[in-house]
Amino acid sequence: MKGNIVVVLGGTSGIGRATARLAHEADADVIVTGRDPVRLDAVREELGATAVALDLGDAGAVTRFFAGLPAPVDHVLVSGSGPFYAPIAEMDLGQAGAFFEQHLVGGLRIVRECATRVRPGGSLTFISGTGARHAAAGISIAAIATAATSALVANAALEIGPVRVNAVAAGFVDTELSARLLGDGLEARRQDLRDSLPVHRVIGPDDVAALILHLMTNTALTGSVYDVDGGQQLTR
Repeated sequence: MKGNIVVVLGGTSGIGRATARLAHEADADVIVTGRDPVRLDAVREELGATAVALDLGDAGAVTRFFAGLPAPVDHVLVSGSGPFYAPIAEMDLGQAGAFFEQHLVGGLRIVRECATRVRPGGSLTFISGTGARHAAAGISIAAIATAATSALVANAALEIGPVRVNAVAAGFVDTELSARLLGDGLEARRQDLRDSLPVHRVIGPDDVAALILHLMTNTALTGSVYDVDGGQQLTR
């Protein structure tokens, strides 16, 4: 990836940061965005990356960010905030609408920007998940976003080719976000996965980042969703 420009939207923690690190190790020039200035400084210091403050929920800021990129860039990863969980009867519909605005309408906005700002044969990758493919109480918003991402990448791949569009669907990944969501139950969840997954270990951000880099460099892949979950779906 020497000489490639890799843009990681939401790259200051978790999967985004792991991807930025692997791209840097592969000699790419990395541009990272995030909302936390402390984390942006840490990424800038660790990777020598260009670190830009950006709220993906701010449509105008997203447009200005893409307009300011060196043209063309080679690869874009979209790794934003975590999922939205709430039972329908108790849901704050304002928050649900804001989530859809960022993740669904925002996804369309990013595709439109990448159509002209990613080089032919380059890539745009979204992060999705596997957990919301099966119905359960409280995950309706995450399930809608999961289904929408699959539709988005398939249609976008046809519309903006030869720019390639894919998604990575992760199962449980041991990140800071997982720690915040599970709290005191984190270690019990880790042990359950070690016992139940066919790979007998917990999936980490580097596992997902390795697949993302493969999607960036394998020019035959577009329009699909690729799972990385250690076989978690097989254990249902």
